[in-house]
Amino acid sequence: MPAALTSDRFRADLAELLYQQPDEVDLDEHPAAAGLDSLRVITLVERWRAHGLDVTFIDLAEQPSFRHWWRLLEERQEERRRHDDA
Repeated sequence: MPAALTSDRFRADLAELLYQQPDEVDLDEHPAAAGLDSLRVITLVERWRAHGLDVTFIDLAEQPSFRHWWRLLEERQEERRRHDDA
């Protein structure tokens, strides 16, 4: 099973593609307003899928902020854990 995605790793992934430090990422910002284009979002989807998360570009595009992205990813991780424990 792949390693879980942590909130620190999530922020670091965002920061890398936004050319910021992790603590500079405003989790309440809309991804497009922050400067993420579709190619960068796809890059993040692929990274997070490597962590075993079932997430798509559309899943993220429907969310209004990075904070909502994290909530979605946490939910998906919990679903994966429950499935793996069954």
